[in-house]
Parts: sequence; structure tokens; C-alpha cells
Amino acid sequence: MQADAYRVWLSEIMLQQTTVAAVKPYYEKFLTLWPGVADLASAEDEAVMVAWAGLGYYSRARNLLKCARAVVGEFGGQFPDTASQLQKLPGIGPYTAAAVAAIAFRDPVAVVDGNVERVVTRLLAIETPLPQAKELVRGALQPLFPTGRPGDLAQAFMDLGATLCSPKRPTCSLCPLHEHCQAYADGQQERFPVKLPKLKKPTRKGAAFVLIRDDQQIWLQKRGPSGLLADMTQVPTTNWSSREDGETSVDASPCKADWQNAGEVRHTFTHFHLELSVYSARLSSGRKTTPASSETLAMGWWSDLDALNDEALPNLMRKVIACAL
Repeated sequence: MQADAYRVWLSEIMLQQTTVAAVKPYYEKFLTLWPGVADLASAEDEAVMVAWAGLGYYSRARNLLKCARAVVGEFGGQFPDTASQLQKLPGIGPYTAAAVAAIAFRDPVAVVDGNVERVVTRLLAIETPLPQAKELVRGALQPLFPTGRPGDLAQAFMDLGATLCSPKRPTCSLCPLHEHCQAYADGQQERFPVKLPKLKKPTRKGAAFVLIRDDQQIWLQKRGPSGLLADMTQVPTTNWSSREDGETSVDASPCKADWQNAGEVRHTFTHFHLELSVYSARLSSGRKTTPASSETLAMGWWSDLDALNDEALPNLMRKVIACAL
């Protein structure tokens, strides 16, 4: 059961806000590198961030490590076997706790993700908008969960929502629950779940600076330990954030060089869009001056362009470097 708990927990953390197709190679990579929770708990932070790079939502990777170390340090390497205890671990919310408990430990607790919300709000024609309707969905499901095989029922509801009960044009004629579905009876399937209008995402601006030597080395640095993309690798940028713009002109460059405007990169985060003006410059490999001599930069390092897959670069930074090249 503990091996199952590790695999279920790992997959559920990875699948938060990400598709199965995107997660599959990362999941397989993690199981190869760290087949058990003790292996992951002893891994170097940088190695985990490199393995996670490209999957997005990097706080999940940091919480993954914190959780693995908590399981080893506080629970002797054994995951707690109830949803209430699991939820006390770093990075584990109500859904993940319920999924691990039900699937790995047969804890009869209702498992509610986005797919399940869609199925149940349609079955009962729940008019309360999400996320307020979450507790109504959980309350409706809980009496149905058996003590014998709750994980099977949880996965059946999730799979039903992921396949037949799709957001658009659901295949109701093949659904085993369509005779009991109020939304289907009313011809209102696509109206559920009811959601509040989305707020318009703001667009923030900033600049990024890609410095490359003629021996095909690129200057990189590590972001700070908190905030967006914390502890990930980047090229130098101005101080943009989700709340405010950063400087966008070449005047904000981190060191003296023949900077050229390489274009613009647009990237979307959960709560905002980001537009970065990208500037690039070339240095002679024999030049002694590096960005580290600039007081405006943290210390960094030169990395081979053909070794960037070994760096903990988020997708945003990979876009920036591709633009500069």
C-alpha cells in the first residue's frame, strides 16, 4: 500500500493544473530517478528542480520535496493512511489527500476533482457556482463511497468526467448515469457546472537579457528562494512581478555589452500575462568581464548552450533563450 501511496501522491501532485499527456514523461522520469519516497526525500533540491523543469507551477516541486522529507522525517517513511492526516503534509490539499487515502488505503472518503465536479453538478443540476459548490458536491458524493473499494468508485467518477462527461458536447447517450441526470433531462448539460465570470488577467511587462560568448556559453543565474519561479534558473531579467511591471528598455541591462533587440516573448501565468522584451549580446570567449562584475546582478555561471536540458530552466526562460538565438 505504501508503494501505491507514493505513486498516487506523485501523480496527483503532477496532475494539478496539468494534462495527463504532459505529465506522463515526467512521472516516468521521477519513478526512474526516485522509485520511493525515501529516495526522493534524499534527493538534491537542484536535481529535482531540473527534473521538474518545463512542467510548470514550480511551487509544486518544492512542496513535493518538503512532503517527501516530512513523510520520512516525521512518519518513518510511511504515508499516513487517512485523508485527515495526509492533509497535514506540505502541498497536500483536500482533493489530493482524499485521492491518496481512497485509492491507496481504501479510506471511504469522497474524492472531488474538476471532472467529478462536472459529473455531479450535472447529475443534480446544482445551480450554486463553483468554487462555492465544492462542498455540495462532496456532501452529495460521500454517502455513496463504499468501505470496500472507494478508490475504484473515485477513479470511475474521474474517468467518467474525463471521457464521456466532457465540458463541451458530452456523450450522454453512452453515459451509464444519463437516466439519473437532471441536466440531461432538461437538455442543459453544457450549462453545468455554473461558474462565476472570469476576471480579466492583467498584462505585466519586463525585459530579459541573454548574454552569449562565442564559445557557445550562456550566462545564467538562480532566482531567489521566494516568489514566482523561486529557485529556478534564469537569464538576467528586470524586476517584474504579478503585481507590477519591470523596466523594459535596454538601459536596464545588467552589464555593458553591444545589446541588440531580439524581439518579444509572451507567457501566461495563472493570474497574469507577461510580455518580456528580449535583448541579446555576444562576448568574446577571451573577455574577462562577466555579468558577475555588475552590482545589479547576483552571482551566476556560464553554461554550455547544448547542456541547457540539464539546467532548471522554466518554459518562460526557454522561450526567452530561443528568441535570442
